[in-house]
Amino acid sequence: MRRVAGMPDEPVRDGKYARVERERRFLLAEPPLPAAVTASRHITDRYLAGTRLRLRRVENLPGGACEFKLTQKVPAQRPGHIQGMITNIYLSPAEYELFASLPAATLSKTRLSVPPLGIDVFDPPLHGLILAEAEFTTDEAARSFVPPPQIVAEVTDDPRFTGGSLVLAQRDDLLSWLADYGI
Repeated sequence: MRRVAGMPDEPVRDGKYARVERERRFLLAEPPLPAAVTASRHITDRYLAGTRLRLRRVENLPGGACEFKLTQKVPAQRPGHIQGMITNIYLSPAEYELFASLPAATLSKTRLSVPPLGIDVFDPPLHGLILAEAEFTTDEAARSFVPPPQIVAEVTDDPRFTGGSLVLAQRDDLLSWLADYGI
């Protein structure tokens, strides 16, 4: 058992259902060219108040089916490509609606698939933020990944660019953070 930062009284047990999440995050100055995009999805994330839980609605574009997930993310206690432990539960629409009635902070974005990256183009108030992620199954793959040339900066170790921080960010915060990277 270990304790999670920000929630000192709540122990977390490593479990057989959680998996290690390995990813690296990058800032882009502009979205990819449409010809490079292989798929698009609109994502609405609801970070449930007082928990490590995220409720996600994913709509395949244009006008496709929706997928609903409840995710628990337990952050790693050190910087780097290992983000922590993640557990996903797929939900029915009725289950999603039940969880969606709980207090939460919300953010939305369009995720563009440009393999090997997922590129998130954020909706207001975070418009202007274009964040790319690459996920990996091994530590070696994460370490050896060479980002494409359109990357402005790697922000894997910058906690401001995690979903849990971004959902609480104000527009002025975001503009200041982007300016730190010359965007």
